[in-house]
Amino acid sequence: MSRKQKTVIHAGAWRLHLVRFVFISLILGLGWRLADIQVLHPDFLRDQGDARHIRNVSTTAHRGMILDRHGEPLAISTPVHSVWLNPKKHEMDDSQLQQLARLLKMKSSSISNKIKANKKRGFIYLKRRVTPKLANKIKQLKIKGLGLQREYKRYYPASEVTAHLVGFNNIDDHGQEGLELTYNEALKGIPGLKRMVRDRRGNYVGGGEQIRASKSGQNINLSVDLRLQFLAHQSLKSTVDKYNARSGTAVILDVQTAEVLAMVNQPSFNPNNRRHLKLSHLRNSAVIDVFEPGSTVKPFTVASGLKSGSFDLKTKIDTRPGTLKVSGHTITDHRNYGVIDLATLIKKSSNVGASKIALSLEPEQLWQDFSAFGMAEPTGGYFPGEVMGHMPDLRTWRKLDRATLAYGYGLNTSALQLARAYTILANGGISRPVSFQKVDKAPLGRRVFSQDIMKDVMSMMEGVVKTGGTASQAAVENYTVAGKTGTVKKAKNGGYAESRYLSLFAGVIPASNPRLAMVVMIDDPQGDKYYGGLIAAPVFSEVMTGAMRLLNIAPDNNALKSPILVAQK
Repeated sequence: MSRKQKTVIHAGAWRLHLVRFVFISLILGLGWRLADIQVLHPDFLRDQGDARHIRNVSTTAHRGMILDRHGEPLAISTPVHSVWLNPKKHEMDDSQLQQLARLLKMKSSSISNKIKANKKRGFIYLKRRVTPKLANKIKQLKIKGLGLQREYKRYYPASEVTAHLVGFNNIDDHGQEGLELTYNEALKGIPGLKRMVRDRRGNYVGGGEQIRASKSGQNINLSVDLRLQFLAHQSLKSTVDKYNARSGTAVILDVQTAEVLAMVNQPSFNPNNRRHLKLSHLRNSAVIDVFEPGSTVKPFTVASGLKSGSFDLKTKIDTRPGTLKVSGHTITDHRNYGVIDLATLIKKSSNVGASKIALSLEPEQLWQDFSAFGMAEPTGGYFPGEVMGHMPDLRTWRKLDRATLAYGYGLNTSALQLARAYTILANGGISRPVSFQKVDKAPLGRRVFSQDIMKDVMSMMEGVVKTGGTASQAAVENYTVAGKTGTVKKAKNGGYAESRYLSLFAGVIPASNPRLAMVVMIDDPQGDKYYGGLIAAPVFSEVMTGAMRLLNIAPDNNALKSPILVAQK
């Protein structure tokens, strides 16, 4: 064999060995790779596959209900769906776009513009909270990239009757106003987690593996009695409309527990449809607006005088000639009441008599006694936006400030604070925190006045509602009522308007065994009538007449007849 032939054979063998080596190397490499994937590191590709087709999806928790004290629903959640779209993956022709727009009651151009503006995003909402029936119709369109997300929509059965008290939620079902906001953490529950598989179109396949079950929110039982709430709402609304008033507020508290049984405002709003809502109508004036309470605080002044020991039930006060000069300012009465006792002072609502009591007391004592009634103090209800009111600064308190404080000028309070103050008068001098939740028994509270003093003041306040008092129209047939009117000039530009008033009445029923305390405030009634005894007192009478029947409270004065109006203040 020639050298040339040997060289060719040798080269062929070398190439054959190289091919064999490469082939064996590939086989070993593939084997190693398979072993690495299947045995040594099997999770990598599995995770990569899961990342493309499996998602952990949050499942909505059912929000707890808000109920009244008898279990009547005030806020409930109903299942709905929200329509969403993946702009990156959607496939929708003009026909489908028109159908979708018609179902959603939107313009097709609006949907197109929204998709174009968000074409780089993977998720946008087209419409929130559609009904299950509409959701099924949308599902039948079978549009790629279009999905439905299960949610809950809040519904308020009592509508505007409980609107200010209960409040409402935002679009994401989180409390935004009222008690929905106060108890949001307890109501909202804990969302669940579910592992879902997506097909090649990006749609979730039914079923899925539950990783964590959702936990429904707690139900909240409020202290509110829906029946009393309806009564107060109806009476307040008719009064505000009748006198073309700017607004109105009414609060009812349980005397022994300080529970809020009713709280209403006018004008109100429908929380189920807030499309044309005025922001001014959202205000729960009972807790976030303050006013000068006027003569409704005169019982506090008398209580402070009795506590000092300088006054008793037989003490006479000379109010002649019906005016009193203090620091160059003149304090006047409705007329000259002459020499009167404390009971007549409250019955006739004498500004001069109340001022003389206040001026005879030590400033610190008067200030502390008003504070003991909860003036400028938190009520303990923790309602969103609640204000504490205002009391004059004791360090800069002038003689005139003490005199005007005695009949309710120079301090600010809310309707809720004033109602709580009247529970202190009615329950024998014990201050308890206000509660918006139902309580099983009365909290201990703290004593701020003696029981004897409170009984004496309550007895005097009964004369206000009797013939000759300033609030005979607050009377409730067959029941004794203790109360006090207030007719307050509205503040304006550093002074007071001559023809704009707040009409007030605060009362307790039955006076012999107090159960309910109520405050009524009508802001700026129009016309010739503006006294608290003429405007606010009848609201008390109307509401409490129904309340006594609904609560089955026994009459305590069967001999009482509806009195004839003699005087008003």
